[in-house]
Amino acid sequence: MERLIETLMYRSRWMLAPIYLGLSLALLGLGVKFFQEVWHLLSHVLDMQEADLVLVILALIDMAMVGGLIVMVMMSGYENFVSTLQVSDGEEKLSWLGTMDASSLKMKIAASIVAISSIHLLRIFMNAEKTENDKLMWYTIIHMTFVVSAFAMGYLDKIQKHHK
Repeated sequence: MERLIETLMYRSRWMLAPIYLGLSLALLGLGVKFFQEVWHLLSHVLDMQEADLVLVILALIDMAMVGGLIVMVMMSGYENFVSTLQVSDGEEKLSWLGTMDASSLKMKIAASIVAISSIHLLRIFMNAEKTENDKLMWYTIIHMTFVVSAFAMGYLDKIQKHHK
């Protein structure tokens, strides 16, 4: 009975595979939205103010970073929790594949969230005249929460690795 339960638990990791595949569909949706914004930018670039142009570019950078985060979670999550990715000899293999364990994935996600939040906060500050002061304060507090959380996670991870 114990062996059956352990086998079922071990094989249940494959239930994560459709979730990681679903992330690729989310990446597709993000790509569609990205190019919609690029089209909008190019069709209105001559009519835009410089600050508005910068805001749109920051939004595109934000989407690109979210896309990178999706790829990182999708691929390294699959490798860490489901199965090793089999890449053909003739196909290019990403240098970080197979090297990112759950702990380093967690740290990369935290760093990505801080970077994405930073770009979002910069967009808000560039458009500050249209934003209420209490909202600016809350956006800043939320961003600092992400920064402190990422720092604390990194510090705890360093302590944990030091004690091993």
